[in-house]
Amino acid sequence: MHTVLAFLNMGGPEMIVVILALVLLFGAKKIPELARGLGKGIREFKDATKEIKDELEDSVKDDKK
Repeated sequence: MHTVLAFLNMGGPEMIVVILALVLLFGAKKIPELARGLGKGIREFKDATKEIKDELEDSVKDDKK
């Protein structure tokens, strides 16, 4: 949890260093492909958590009836 908070507290210079490191590691042509894959993964995770939340809410509503 601590590392996530440290990542969120990064400033401008730190972000530039991270971006430069990514460009050096993967090359400029691979970065959009990696970003698309990351976006799809995040979207799938959100959809899955929304599904679970909806199922739990439906079961609670059924139990109240």
